[in-house]
Amino acid sequence: MIHGRNMISIWFFIGLLVLIYGVIILGWGLVSGGHAASGRPIMLVELRTDLWMGGFMTLAGAFYTFKFAPWRKGEK
Repeated sequence: MIHGRNMISIWFFIGLLVLIYGVIILGWGLVSGGHAASGRPIMLVELRTDLWMGGFMTLAGAFYTFKFAPWRKGEK
């Protein structure tokens, strides 16, 4: 494995990806209001899993993005 000063951690990119997906899922959960796009009824819609998972993924992605950010390389 090559170690260099300009290497960026893979966890930064994973965190960025999870953050983006979390924001998309959370936004869709807020916009849809628990209704499916197809018009079919959804089982257990009152649990609002899209909001829970979107919020969790957003928080986890933000944590990994900022913890392993390239500009924080010397602050460990």
